[in-house]
Amino acid sequence: MAAGRANIAPTSVTAKVTSKGQITIPVEVRRSLGVKAGDKVRFERKNGGFRVVRDAQENVFEKWRGIGTGFPIKGTGVEAVNRFVREMRGYDDLD
Repeated sequence: MAAGRANIAPTSVTAKVTSKGQITIPVEVRRSLGVKAGDKVRFERKNGGFRVVRDAQENVFEKWRGIGTGFPIKGTGVEAVNRFVREMRGYDDLD
């Protein structure tokens, strides 16, 4: 990006429809919507036209999937997690 240019999305962009009815969403629009490959967009009817919005019907917890898979917890369940946390904090059976 050139120095001194603001990162502002244009108010209007054009995309060409292919023979299969497909379009490529311009990079400015993808950035503005925060979409990437594999994401879904929704076309909403508004004021005699359509607007494109990012489809927020995705699971909001999906990005956190697997966050705790790297912990060396022995066993399963709440007691195993509690035991692990006690060990990490330095507790022993006498505390």
